[in-house]
Amino acid sequence: MLDRVFHALADPSRRAILGRLAVGQCTVGELAEPLPMSLAAVSKHIKVLEESGLVRRSVEWRTHTCSLNAEPLAAAQTWLKLYEQFWEERLDALEKLFREKKKKKK
Repeated sequence: MLDRVFHALADPSRRAILGRLAVGQCTVGELAEPLPMSLAAVSKHIKVLEESGLVRRSVEWRTHTCSLNAEPLAAAQTWLKLYEQFWEERLDALEKLFREKKKKKK
């Protein structure tokens, strides 16, 4: 599941779709409107998002409405959190280095 989430997030168009859905549900046509691609291409992106679990689609007659399911993002956030300490330590070391260099200049 985590691989699918990161695969879905890897594309800027899919991230734009998720950003739009974070505001509220939209039809496929509404999602496609601002994107520089065909409706068929947007539908393929939405399919990837559905397969990752990030998007739910409901169909009423010919209208396909999509909504965000942020739950799979929690697994991604948990995985990324493992690296938070790594980066904090690196940034703290960098800050210490800059402070030492600044003191030497004075």
